[in-house]
Amino acid sequence: MKHFLLFLFVVLALSGCKKADRTLSQNKISKIRNPQLEFQPNILWIVAEDQSPNVPAFGDSSIVTPTLNRLAKEGVCYDNFFSPHPVCAPARAAIITGMYANSIGASHMRTGPWFNDSMTKEAINSYKALPDGNIPYEAVPPAEVKMFTEYLRASGYYCTNNSKEDYQFVRTMTSWDESSKTGHWRNRPKNKPFFSIFNIGVTHESQIWAKAKDSLLVDKDLEVPVPPYLPDTKIGRKDVRRMYSNILEMDTKVGKILYELEEDGLLDSTIVVWYTDHGGPLPRQKRMLYDSGTKVPMIIRFPSAEFAGQRDDRMISFIDLAPTMLSLVKINLPKHMQGTAFLGSYIREEEPQYVFGAADRFDEFSDKIRSVRDKQFKYIKNYEPSKPLYTDVAYRKQMPIMQELLFLKENHQLTPEQALWFHQPKPKEELYDIINDPFELNNLAESADHKTKLSELKKVLETWVTNINDKGLRTEQELIESFWPQGIQPKTQKPNFEYLNGLLKINCATNGASVGYRFIDEKNKTSTSWKIYSKPIKIDSLKRLEARAHRLGYQRSKIASFN
Repeated sequence: MKHFLLFLFVVLALSGCKKADRTLSQNKISKIRNPQLEFQPNILWIVAEDQSPNVPAFGDSSIVTPTLNRLAKEGVCYDNFFSPHPVCAPARAAIITGMYANSIGASHMRTGPWFNDSMTKEAINSYKALPDGNIPYEAVPPAEVKMFTEYLRASGYYCTNNSKEDYQFVRTMTSWDESSKTGHWRNRPKNKPFFSIFNIGVTHESQIWAKAKDSLLVDKDLEVPVPPYLPDTKIGRKDVRRMYSNILEMDTKVGKILYELEEDGLLDSTIVVWYTDHGGPLPRQKRMLYDSGTKVPMIIRFPSAEFAGQRDDRMISFIDLAPTMLSLVKINLPKHMQGTAFLGSYIREEEPQYVFGAADRFDEFSDKIRSVRDKQFKYIKNYEPSKPLYTDVAYRKQMPIMQELLFLKENHQLTPEQALWFHQPKPKEELYDIINDPFELNNLAESADHKTKLSELKKVLETWVTNINDKGLRTEQELIESFWPQGIQPKTQKPNFEYLNGLLKINCATNGASVGYRFIDEKNKTSTSWKIYSKPIKIDSLKRLEARAHRLGYQRSKIASFN
């Protein structure tokens, strides 16, 4: 057996998946898009927070990342992968449902205190009020919307999350076998396939200032690229070095997870997916619809390193992750999902030309911004141009490089590139040529040479906003009232039972509710996780069980007991 940790101490920069023009035959491309697996694969997701493609596999040679280099060498690098929302909670809502967060009313950051298992009146009363006097609330997706892990669990997968949730609504109790800091595929019943997520937080923006006094894993004088919209000063470079140091720490953590997988003999029966939850941690990255906030890296390693070292430049969005995972394990795709499968048995027939983005409220500041991007151009529409492009988010101001930027602004020392972020009012429309202007500094919306492209993307965006019934364009007060009339959260009704000829039926009158059940043993102890109810249960008269129902955004039902 190969040992993954050996690779952590070997420089693999030259063997990583470097940006290169690899020409594939149509036959090869077809196989990558629909891998022919002769077994039911496990799936492992490793998700880093707040990171743009600042790693060697995607063209940034500032540091060496041995683990990601090996993954890239043995996997496929995806060069046009985008979050539709440039901050974690809406992005994760899109991932877990296969839906745009602004189409299900989940695009505001953040809507409530999701530290516990369910919303309580005490939690509402004790939680700091949201901006504009709004109460903490859960987004309420349409009744048919489920967390996609429920489909995996129903088909026999053991699903674990370690451990960030942050979906804008409380998870259903049927969504995971485990969702905690101890969640791990190693806890599953023997020989059961698994879907496991590990979230790595060391690259989060908060770690720029939280780890400011820690020793760097890079040279203290390392030459680092500073984007032109940020200050290339001693303070600025120090924070950029901290970002790269945190990436190195993340790389080691990824290696440890993969070592466990390999130690268990599961590497070549598992589809490994590494990606990040939105763009980078620095100012004018996270929370912005520029590529610095939405474009992220993704590497997929297929079993036995099939398709090793290849690249894929198709346009892929986070909403495509859920249907793709279902497609890879041959589960029929739910019709309500807005995403499409880019791999597997139910792969999309046509590749999309565009990806879309939405940015609404971030902490205490609200806005309404939408974007559409093709492979070369991006169009951004600012629905509230009177509001500043820069939002003075208190959380972000803890970062020294942000403080430095504000100091330069106050002292009239900003460069023209840095000053763009602070212009007021902001333009109603923005158009950027990403290939020739990767930092999106030259707005072409008024360019006579680009009128045709502006018109095309504007119409595409307007159609998208209409087709998805964009709820983020309402006021948040109107949205809350539509979800929680008079500020009261709707409740999932308690399940009821029908028992006949040894078969137990469980029903719930709440449309769209997921129903879970668990058995109670002789010592009056319940099992640890809820099984998904999908059909009548064969049960003898001596068994006892509990059932509970939950629709996303509603309060969970009370527990019903069957004796």
